[in-house]
Amino acid sequence: MHNGFRSKLPLLLTFCLFTSFLPASGSVLCPAVASDEYYKLARDYGRDGRAGTDGRSGRDGSSGENQNIFVNASPVNLDLSGKDGKDGEDGEDGYQPDCSSRRGDAYGGLRQRVSHDINAPDGGSGGNGGKGGDGGNGGSLTVYYSNLADLGNISVRATGGEGGRGGRGGNGTEGCNCHRRRWEVKTCNGTPGSPDYKCTEKVYRCSDGSDGRDGSDGSDGSQGRLGTLSIVNSKQPLAADTPTVQLAMSELINKQFHLSKNKWNQRIGAASLLAPGSAIADDYREFEQRLEEAFQIVWQERQPITSFGNQAVTLNLTDNKQVEITFSEELWVEGNSKSEANLTTFTVNHAIPKKDVTRLAVAEFADAGQNLNLKIVDLAAKSDAINTQFRVKFRAQDSSHGFSGYKTEFEGDIPTELVTRDYNRFTLALGKLKIPDEALRPGVNVDIEVVATRSLGTRSAKQTISWQGAIRKAELKIKS
Repeated sequence: MHNGFRSKLPLLLTFCLFTSFLPASGSVLCPAVASDEYYKLARDYGRDGRAGTDGRSGRDGSSGENQNIFVNASPVNLDLSGKDGKDGEDGEDGYQPDCSSRRGDAYGGLRQRVSHDINAPDGGSGGNGGKGGDGGNGGSLTVYYSNLADLGNISVRATGGEGGRGGRGGNGTEGCNCHRRRWEVKTCNGTPGSPDYKCTEKVYRCSDGSDGRDGSDGSDGSQGRLGTLSIVNSKQPLAADTPTVQLAMSELINKQFHLSKNKWNQRIGAASLLAPGSAIADDYREFEQRLEEAFQIVWQERQPITSFGNQAVTLNLTDNKQVEITFSEELWVEGNSKSEANLTTFTVNHAIPKKDVTRLAVAEFADAGQNLNLKIVDLAAKSDAINTQFRVKFRAQDSSHGFSGYKTEFEGDIPTELVTRDYNRFTLALGKLKIPDEALRPGVNVDIEVVATRSLGTRSAKQTISWQGAIRKAELKIKS
């Protein structure tokens, strides 16, 4: 609220009330003098209700403890249950709007002199309830045994925690109601008594404020998962495994990397192995064997491996004891792997940055008729390693459609026998395609679109090359 207006309001009201007893010709003076102040009053009265604060989400329950045990004939009782999630907080109720005016009767006679429509203050919306915390998962149990029947002495409870309840949404508050819903304002122009003196009356309305919406209830937290069982027929604990290694290309130089993996078989029926009443997931793992393999790269690419030093490489040992090598998406690699005596070698024949794959450009458009050809050059000079296939769309100018009209004369793949490569330069024998002779004549305007598909190993990319111009006339050669 602007407090500066309050000191002016009593004087203004007194003046307006006094003029209400004057003749009609004098009563029009008040709105003219007070119009700015009435406008401010209408715009500033009251205040919308403030929205309530959202409730905080409940904290997730902690997961149960993971344990490794060596079992014998002695009974074992374990509680590996996850903890319950906490409840979400309720949303705060919306705040009531300020429906009164501090500058006078906002719903009485003053308002009828306001020259615009009014919206009463809206109610405050309720805050949303907080989400309930998720229940913690049951812990995992790894059992080392010599006699499988001894697992029946293990009683374990590895249930997931309950999810917390979502908080309730706060209540919205009601909007303010108008005491006077319509009024008329008379506006006069000109001098009273003169021919140009005219008065008009316009109707204005007040609309009730909207009720604040109720906040939405928070969702309940999810139930935690049951814990899992793993069994190992051994008295020795398993060594940690390293099935995956991520490194930079430069780190592969003259080095061997050792990968290891504990291979497991998936089984069903964990409850039948343990003591009656045990609570754990029915799917369990049974240790089969330990896999170990070394890896080394053999570099035969012309560019040194240091040129690709920052490119990422991932090595992964599979359950089939094979080492998979994955290169960065920004590097195309062609090679082959060989495994012998627990050593996998990967020979890199070609390595090309992805940005160099699609650097083809038109070098020359030459001759006419059946000798018409389009020459394309590989600016990156990698075509000795990359496989390239071409598809062309050949359009010629059709005089029946005017100067700008083009007609498609051929669209399809270019047979390999019509493509020749000289190192990094391709010649496309367009004149040998099934194109009408009149579209190959000198002086004919053509629009050519070539799509080159470039591939290396399992990766491929497309590049579109466009050329537009006229088929040149043959040069006249004069014998000396």
